[in-house]
Formats: sequence, structure tokens, C-alpha cells
Amino acid sequence: MNILFAVSECAPFVKTGGLADVAGALPKALTAQGVSTRVLLPLYPALAPLRDRATDLGEVEGVGGTARLLALEAEGIDLLMLDAPALYDRPGGPYIDAGGADWADNHLRFAFLSRAAARIARDGAGGWAPDVVHAHDWQTALTPAYLKLEGAGGPPCVVTVHNIAFQGVFPSTLIDALALPREGFTVEGYEYWGQIGFLKAGLAYADRITTVSPTYARELTAAEFGMGLQGLIATRRADLEGVLNGVDVDVWNPETDPLLAAPYSAKSLKGKAVNRAALAERMGIDATEDAPLFGLVSRLTRQKGVDLLLAVLPRLLARGATLAVLGAGDADLEAGLRAAATAYPRRVGVEVGYSESLAHLMQAGCDSILVPSRFEPCGLTQLYALRYGSPPLVARTGGLADTVIDANEAACVAGCATGFQFSPIAAGLLADAIDRVCDAYADRKLWAAIARRAMRHPVGWDASAAHYAALYADLAGGAPGDLSGEAAA
Repeated sequence: MNILFAVSECAPFVKTGGLADVAGALPKALTAQGVSTRVLLPLYPALAPLRDRATDLGEVEGVGGTARLLALEAEGIDLLMLDAPALYDRPGGPYIDAGGADWADNHLRFAFLSRAAARIARDGAGGWAPDVVHAHDWQTALTPAYLKLEGAGGPPCVVTVHNIAFQGVFPSTLIDALALPREGFTVEGYEYWGQIGFLKAGLAYADRITTVSPTYARELTAAEFGMGLQGLIATRRADLEGVLNGVDVDVWNPETDPLLAAPYSAKSLKGKAVNRAALAERMGIDATEDAPLFGLVSRLTRQKGVDLLLAVLPRLLARGATLAVLGAGDADLEAGLRAAATAYPRRVGVEVGYSESLAHLMQAGCDSILVPSRFEPCGLTQLYALRYGSPPLVARTGGLADTVIDANEAACVAGCATGFQFSPIAAGLLADAIDRVCDAYADRKLWAAIARRAMRHPVGWDASAAHYAALYADLAGGAPGDLSGEAAA
């Protein structure tokens, strides 16, 4: 069975968040399920070095023009790259310019990507044709709209919502510029409060909708989490599934990770202390053995609960604990964390920005990773923390609730705890949870048991890849292992 992934980013080539990790890891896991996946994404500058060894499959139509479609295999992923320099060959990130502002033509850039995906879905590419199209988030959510509204046929389409807070909403004056049929501009179609809703279109026209965790799927039907789309999602509940994200367990493996100061495993945690010392030196903090070293690896936003952490920081420090932070985001939160590092020298270490090597060392060197998000579709940080034996402290929401087993008394007695949860999501409850972590850490035998159990908890893609393979087969009317390459009729 052939699947076309339409995405705006894919690790390790270009990454701004968890979507890229999913796009880079899930296709590999699907191979074991007998599913062949090709990943379509723009040819950004970061992918330019791949151009010379790619095969040119000819032109593909987007919005307002065409692009060269290039194909190659790299890093174990079959890539299809849209070579449209005017849209994608520019400095900055996939969505924002070097100054941090959204690209003014993002509507064109990602409508082009979506329409190209629809054309490949319908016509194939280089003799290859997909049985199912899988679009991800607002950037490719117009794909099923183009397939359905242009009436040219094509395979069924799945849309995955990675974070409904980002919806791709643009003025209705752009309908013609985006080559969208006007008959779709209705409340049942892509119209969203008088504007064009890219994600709204995907939710309306996709054959199936998935989210990245079962709890998030349930949450999206409520006004608190649905961000204005909860009504539409509720009407499509029968077509909605929550499929938990996983991580690439080859890349994120403390036994073989080349970015660590020392390897370790659930059988022997000795190397974790070496990483703890290396992290403390890197961040300029004095982390004693008497209290935990907490870590935060995150976008610095209110969604991620960073303001809650700042509010309870005195409580954390009063317990003798220390804090290491890696991330970037809202200016006021960055300033607040920098101020904390100045106010509490050698107790709080902050690096604003992102470093892949430091992110790995943080997971290995911290005793506990903090994820106090107000909402979290799935979250990968807590999965990395489990994998690296750093029992995470998480808010009980979305995928955090689905992946971390709270170390309450019953769970500890039963021997199944892997981390710590708190709810409702408020500063006082976060502070109480920090106390619980510190108390558990003081019992070295208990803490080691929780850390080892966390490391043994399955966080890979195997189960979810099997779920997706079954979903694709159901849509296409075939078996997951059918690699005939012929698109479903």
C-alpha cells in the first residue's frame, strides 16, 4: 500500500517542532507494517544539498504556477520535494522570516503545497501513485478540499491535527488567488467566520481525522480546547481517532546516543550521573545530590505553562532543587527566566534558543523533566524523558495524560508509576507536584525504580504505526501489506 505524506517540515531535514519528528519517524515505522510512504515537502534551503542527486519527475501544478518535482531517498525516507524557489528558497524558517514575522505569502506557499499534493494524489508521480493521502496540520489541510471541490477524483484523505491552536486563517479576498472553488465557501466547507480556514477545510473534507493522542481527540470536542472548531469536530466524531505519537527510538536511545557524555541503560544508571555533572557544568549550576535537577526543554509560551513555572520557582528552590532551561518564545517569559538566572546564580541555568545536542544532554542529565502545559496535543518531551529515565512532571491533559503514569501511592505499590501528574492546571498544584517529586527523589530506592520503569515504558511507533496501517487499509479497501503501487479505485 502506498501513502503520500504531505507535510511542511520533516526531521532531520527541517524542523520547528514535533510535526517534523512525526514526519521523519512514522514513515520508517510504517515500512515494518508493509506500507510504503513518500513524504512531500517544499525544497527549503536546508534541503538544497540533496538537489544534485535527486531524480527530476517533471512539473507539478500548484497554485498560480508549477514546480519541479524531485525524488530521492535520504536518511531512510523517500522524499518528494517541490522545487519552487520563489516560494521556498529564502532565508529564515519554514513559516517566519529572519526577523521573526510570518511570511506575508504563507497562504500562497502552503496552498501551493496542498494543491501539488492533490495533483500527485490524483495523477501519481513518476509511475508511483498513492492509495491514501495523509495531510498534516493547516499547512497541507487544503489537500482534501482541492481533491473534493475540483471533482477530479483521487484517493481518500486523512488529516492529522497536531495542534489546533494553529489553523491557517486568511481573508476571503484570497479565494481566487488560492484557486479555491467559490462553492466551497460555506459554513459546511472552508469558510470560517467570513474568512478562509485552511484547517477548517481539512476537517470538513477529509475522509478521516486523527489527532496525536486519544485524550486530545476527546478534548477537541469541547470549547475549552477546540479553538472554535469544536462544533465541526463533534459532528465528525465518527471519523475522528486519537493515535498516540511515538519517538524514533534509534535516535533517542541513551545506550547509543552520541550526544551524551556517557551512555547508560535501565540495567545500569551509572552513566546518568556523568551526564548530570556534564549538564550542570554546561549550564553553570551547582546541582547537589540531595535534591533533584529539574529541566525544561520547551517553547517558552503560556500554553507550555512557563508562567506557572516562574510563579512556583521560589518553592522549587526552597526544596534545594535546581533548574535548567532550554527554549525560546515569548519575550516576557524569556526575560523572566533570564532574570531568575541572575537572581539565583548557580541555581538556575537558562539558554535561550535551541540546540539539538543540549536537548539530548538535558534529557539525560536532568532528574525530572517539567511539562506543565495548559494543553498538549501529545507532547514528545515527556516521551524522551521516559526513554532517558528522567521521570517527567506533567499536567494531566492531552497526550501527557495518556503517556505518564502518576506516582501516587497506589501506583507505587503496584509498581507501575513512571512520572508525576498534576491537575487542575494551576500554579499551586504545580508547586505541590514539585514537592512530590522532591519527596520521591529523597527515597533513592523508590526513585531508581520509577526511573527504570520509565525507561522500559514503550514510547516507539510500533503500536501506532500498526493503527495507521489498519486505518489506511480500511480507507483504501485493501490490506496494509499490499505493495502493488496501484491507487485504490
